[in-house]
Amino acid sequence: MKNYIKELRSKFKKYEIDGYVIPKNDDFFTEYSKLNRLEIISNFSGSAGLAIILKNKNYLFTDGRYTIQSKIESGKHFKIYGFEKLINCSLFKNLTLGIDPKLFTNTQIKKYFLKYNKIKHIEKNLIDEIKKQKEHKSIPFFSLKKNIVGESINSKLNKITKYLKKNKSDYIFISAPENVAWTLNIRGSDGPNSPIPNSRLIISKSKKILLISNLKKCRHLLKDKIIKKDEFLDTNDLPKRILKLKGKNFIVDDKSCSIFYENLIKSKFKIIEKADPIYLLKAIKNKTEIKNMIYAHILDGVALTKFLFWIKKTNKKKITEVEVAKKLENFRKLNKNFLYPSFDTIAGTGKNGAIVHYRAKKENCRTINKKDILLCDSGGQYKYGTTDVTRTISFSNQKQSIKNIFTKVLKGHIAVATTNLNKDNTGKKIDKRAREFLNKSNLDYAHGTGHGVGFFLNVHEGPQSISKINRIKIQEGMILSNEPGYYKTNEYGIRIENLVYVKRIRKNLFFQNLTMAPIEKNLINFNLLTAKEKNYLFKYHLDVYSKISKYLNSNEKKWLASFI
Repeated sequence: MKNYIKELRSKFKKYEIDGYVIPKNDDFFTEYSKLNRLEIISNFSGSAGLAIILKNKNYLFTDGRYTIQSKIESGKHFKIYGFEKLINCSLFKNLTLGIDPKLFTNTQIKKYFLKYNKIKHIEKNLIDEIKKQKEHKSIPFFSLKKNIVGESINSKLNKITKYLKKNKSDYIFISAPENVAWTLNIRGSDGPNSPIPNSRLIISKSKKILLISNLKKCRHLLKDKIIKKDEFLDTNDLPKRILKLKGKNFIVDDKSCSIFYENLIKSKFKIIEKADPIYLLKAIKNKTEIKNMIYAHILDGVALTKFLFWIKKTNKKKITEVEVAKKLENFRKLNKNFLYPSFDTIAGTGKNGAIVHYRAKKENCRTINKKDILLCDSGGQYKYGTTDVTRTISFSNQKQSIKNIFTKVLKGHIAVATTNLNKDNTGKKIDKRAREFLNKSNLDYAHGTGHGVGFFLNVHEGPQSISKINRIKIQEGMILSNEPGYYKTNEYGIRIENLVYVKRIRKNLFFQNLTMAPIEKNLINFNLLTAKEKNYLFKYHLDVYSKISKYLNSNEKKWLASFI
């Protein structure tokens, strides 16, 4: 890492810059990417971050999930700050900062840098110049049939062209691969944990499309006539094709359209910067998607319950955090519909549990100590559905203070699950319910309570979330995580996470649990629960048992029945 920083600084004179900015994202702005330039330069492995290397100082900015982790991984060579410190930051006053214009949007630059700094666009990525990136194999995209996705391409294009006409735009440039995936009912293999098809898409108001990628990736789609020959465009040919398009304006997404592509379109068209409407369209799952997600969660619940029984009741050996993650994945692999984890499993025991997005590595992971509690956050990609679940596991009788905090987290979890969505219909309102019981004891957690989840796509998606700032209206068909927690630095971490979907019965909207796995009863102080909360737990575990018990052996079944 130190050598890479030194090498990077040696290029400042040539490019006439005082510093260089390295974000976590790749040029598709995906959260989890096979490329990780930020980790190369900073050693930081989290999913959200940005580094600024100056001539004599290094800075790393990240969010509350990574406060502890960033200090452990990068604190020796970097000053660590939260993202909020970066907004119009005077730390870099009057400095010229170099950026790769393919990795930033105009919105980001305006938000973070324009007040005090001069930004210089450098077409070559300087991290790639000092460390050659591994070339990944081009695996072809594949299409999903209507019985899996529940809606035809034509129906989706009708919704998008209606939006274009309403906003008096000739075209929309879809720069987020997950939105291309949704629109064309395709998936790919370009994410390490998500079936992302790295591509872009142009849609005209007359419903014409141009899928922008490379021929190797699109060959099956062309062969199966999912797209026609004249609907495919090689990425390298985009500049010429833009000049041939007729019309006046383009809608571009201010979250995922890079400065590079915006400037390319701007050379001929008037730009309308708006959030891509597909984020919201994609967030509202149809009945087929919900049905497939329910089934995927039953399969996942079986694997997780078998794992929980094994680690609490069967296993007699000393195991490490890495072995925990591997064992859980092996239980998931027993089902033929399981493809791969939806993110790297977070298995943190004792003080590692307090690192919100901890990643265990063979060389420095801990062995599970029966006196500690284990936080295990994991998920899977299945045919067809995406899962994400956290359970906090106890192996011995814990002290009362830990039980009390776990119970307050549980009360918040139950408060979210039982929200009256006709009344509390935004993430901001729901988030208050989650934190209420911790806040009464002056406790809190430094992450949102929940995020949107894709259908056989990204495990994190928007625009909806349960957080202190999200005002998006919660609608029928949306899927969110419900994951309050508490983290005591250098001691332990607690989190309880289920995925839920929004269901409607007549005029009433409410959350329905997707996740089917028992919640650690040995950490609950039942004296702190109300009768309604106890009844919720009883009904939840009864539901879990009724849905997954037929897939368990007699010992597993008997153990699961003890939660009812």
